[in-house]
Amino acid sequence: MPRVFVQGKPVASYFPLAPEARRGSVRRITETGEDVLHKPCRDVTEFGPGLAALIDDMFLTMYVAEGAGLAANQVGVALSLFVYDCPDDDGVRHVGHIVNPVLEPLDPAGRRLLDEGEGCLSVPGAVMDVPRPDRAVVRGLDRDGEPLVIEGTGYFARCLAHETDHVNGRVYLDRLSRRERARALRQMADRRDEVLARRAAHEAELMR
Repeated sequence: MPRVFVQGKPVASYFPLAPEARRGSVRRITETGEDVLHKPCRDVTEFGPGLAALIDDMFLTMYVAEGAGLAANQVGVALSLFVYDCPDDDGVRHVGHIVNPVLEPLDPAGRRLLDEGEGCLSVPGAVMDVPRPDRAVVRGLDRDGEPLVIEGTGYFARCLAHETDHVNGRVYLDRLSRRERARALRQMADRRDEVLARRAAHEAELMR
């Protein structure tokens, strides 16, 4: 079994960080409560240098924040797009981006829900159990407008579903009960400063 998949295709070896990050600039990560996170994103209709530069910035910003995925509205851009660098439950690494992602519905009879811990770079410091299917299939386009299908299981399936939620204007807090949401927001209030300080230190380390 290959140990790394890039854009859904197996590769023999890969870099510690996606090459896009070397071309990128760090952007501010939006936080829950900001309008851009709570409205559906616009489909990407223009493919070119501007989109490529946004993807570069998103990769670097994700790495600075030590995330597994990042949607464009998490850097304040209301476009339907996310990047990821995420392992599955077998330790296989998945790296890539997907434009205008659509999560395929799964047959309820053939899916299994996993109720496991989930965090979000836009809810810094909070981790809550969220039920997600153990498999995900996302269809969309790559940065050149070519069709793309990405499949994932386990933790990577959770990542794909989480990021597709983002482009549809949902954060994982929206999947919690009122009580659990309040608990998550208390966690964020308690830990946010520590998380942001760690991001700043990691950015300084990466940019040396």
